[in-house]
Amino acid sequence: MLEASEKMPWFKGWKVERKEGNASGTTLLEALDAILPPSRPTDKPLRLPLQDVYKIGGIGTVPVGRVETGILKPGTVVTFAPVNLTTEVKSVEMHHEALEQAVPGDNVGFNIKNVSVKELRRGYVASDSKNNPAKGAADFTAQVIVLNHPGQIVNGYTPVLDCHTAHIACKFSEIKEKCDRRTGKTVEENPKSIKSGDSAIVVLVPSKPMCVEAYSEYPPLGRFAVRDMRQTVAVGVIKSVNFKEASGKVTKAAEKAAKKK
Repeated sequence: MLEASEKMPWFKGWKVERKEGNASGTTLLEALDAILPPSRPTDKPLRLPLQDVYKIGGIGTVPVGRVETGILKPGTVVTFAPVNLTTEVKSVEMHHEALEQAVPGDNVGFNIKNVSVKELRRGYVASDSKNNPAKGAADFTAQVIVLNHPGQIVNGYTPVLDCHTAHIACKFSEIKEKCDRRTGKTVEENPKSIKSGDSAIVVLVPSKPMCVEAYSEYPPLGRFAVRDMRQTVAVGVIKSVNFKEASGKVTKAAEKAAKKK
């Protein structure tokens, strides 16, 4: 584990060839040291699904959540989807310490101006109003795999979807095609129903305003579980989203911040 053993002459060591630089060694410790840390998606636009919203005396409204992509800084003018509410971030904290910026993976609380606790809720997504802001979805196309459903799933089936922190009923408005789970090739166009073990491309329509993204662009906001009868009946990834264009509230703080810049 820590140093090469004399009793294992048959083990000639290991080597890895990769574009970031080749690595080789004989011990477990060397293998662990050779692992490349995954890169954080800081270059993408900000996406921060809200886990909760608190009202803190003397401070005000504090939404809490994990940064999934991008960077959150004090002074950022954020838009909350799907309600399209825009305001300025006063401060960002993690574990009671002020941060100059929050990066993907950070669980943070951030103080916002001119917004009441009632206007925000779990499942909303914060994004930078000037850099590809998040929007509500009118409907979205996804590939689902049915894991465990006692009957048949047909058009009109409306289970609950758990996607990031959102928990919203969505209707299977159209089952477009049944496809092979391994190759992804189409097996049947417009099937009447799908059952356990099947993979399909479907169009889903949220029953309430909901913010989701394509898995290819924002993986944490593009995968979901389908829940019904107190169990997970299917899982899926979002291929494309048809966004809603909606006007929303812009707070005085956001207007002031825009004028400053």
